[in-house]
Amino acid sequence: MNNNTTKDSNYPQDLILEETKEQREFMEKIVLDFGHKFIHNLEQDKVYHGHPDVHGDQLHEFEIDAHTQSLEELLDTFDRNVLKTGLNPASGGHLGYIPGGGLYSSALGDFLAALTNRYAGVFYASPGAVKMENALIKWAGELIGYDQGFGGNLTSGGSIANLIALTCARHHGKTLFNEMSKSIIYCSPQAHHSIFKAIQIIGMDSYAIHKIPLDNAFKLSVAHLEQQIEVDLKAGLNPFLVIANAGSTDVGAIDPIEQVSAICKKHSIWFHVDAAYGGFFALTKTGRDKLKGLQHADSIILDPHKGLFLPYGSGIVLVKKLKHLTNTFKFDASYMQDSYKMDRISPADMSPELSKHFRGLRMWLPLKLYGPQAFANYLDEKLVLTSYLYTALLKLNFHVVCEPELTVVAFRYEANIHELGEINRINKFILKTLLDDGRIFLSSTMIDDKFTLRAALLSFRTHKNHIDLLLDLLANSLDTYSKRS
Repeated sequence: MNNNTTKDSNYPQDLILEETKEQREFMEKIVLDFGHKFIHNLEQDKVYHGHPDVHGDQLHEFEIDAHTQSLEELLDTFDRNVLKTGLNPASGGHLGYIPGGGLYSSALGDFLAALTNRYAGVFYASPGAVKMENALIKWAGELIGYDQGFGGNLTSGGSIANLIALTCARHHGKTLFNEMSKSIIYCSPQAHHSIFKAIQIIGMDSYAIHKIPLDNAFKLSVAHLEQQIEVDLKAGLNPFLVIANAGSTDVGAIDPIEQVSAICKKHSIWFHVDAAYGGFFALTKTGRDKLKGLQHADSIILDPHKGLFLPYGSGIVLVKKLKHLTNTFKFDASYMQDSYKMDRISPADMSPELSKHFRGLRMWLPLKLYGPQAFANYLDEKLVLTSYLYTALLKLNFHVVCEPELTVVAFRYEANIHELGEINRINKFILKTLLDDGRIFLSSTMIDDKFTLRAALLSFRTHKNHIDLLLDLLANSLDTYSKRS
């Protein structure tokens, strides 16, 4: 190298971004100590708490300028302005929405993936990384019953997984522009909103969407579905896509998958199953019994950041025939010509993403460390806890909307209350009481125009003590409300 190069004013004199071994070890200790303290304090810290500026738009704590700070100062900012606001999804008291995980071993996988910066989008660039992700897709596909010839992709979550699956369905259907208004999509009113977002993004919002009525257990009615398809066929329409839930978000319902798949096969309709929440319960005997027929789906999605307790940003899409994925997403580019010499299918050929995080390591590492049975045991524990909560809620005179199918319990208090407004008021009061306390977090929804509470048990850190605390808080809130009235 020419010695004069180092004198160039644009050349970094101290190579500040290339830390020494001693600097790295110093930084690692600070960050790891912070992380261990966070985990150690999870049981004592609130699950939910606000912040004086939580509703403001001030960014001064985070703004980037010429001013620099020490790592300790930055972690203090992170602690005060991120960790001490809103919801803590890493806590076992997080029973709202569908909890995400946060496995420590997964965090180590992410650390290694980011540190080594392997590019897992193309086989040519990192054969080992792609093989690892392909092995995970193979394991997940075989878990839900697929045999050979299927394909899939590790995504950022269920929303992108649904987008990929529905794009495959549209591409396979090859609906002409002038036929779009005649094409029909069938789904449950309990379908996740990411389904409708995906429909709009890929231009299928001009298709008619028929929301099929539900039975008393909030499952898609097979009789109504078949009847509606027959009516549409007689009207000269094109039944195009049926979407079922394997664990709906509101109540955790599993649609009658085997029966729906038989209808789809009969009429050559693409069958998609949203199993983002429920899919990994196939690791348990209870789940396998309730999820029969998943192998008949043309496409299916699962979220490892739900049923496998991985950090947020972990989804999977599976398509029964690999060619549907590659026909939809495989494109060539001249600057990528070197990679084509490998003649191997790459993740970039099965997804809209070219640049992507090496997501496989966060999933592969804990599965290989502890084995799938460890995850099955934790899921079984959540099923037992859900049954325990269900029974206890009935004893407290709560109305449970439907018997839990997996680990979501939708419930509200309405004993001896006949006025809708009063039902909503008491349940809003209960939720506010819980959130003000901060030790347990529940979410809510509206079912039959009634404010309804939801407990979703899916954090690997949720155990019986959290459910007992929830029951005590519920009983106390009812007592407080009755004294106010």
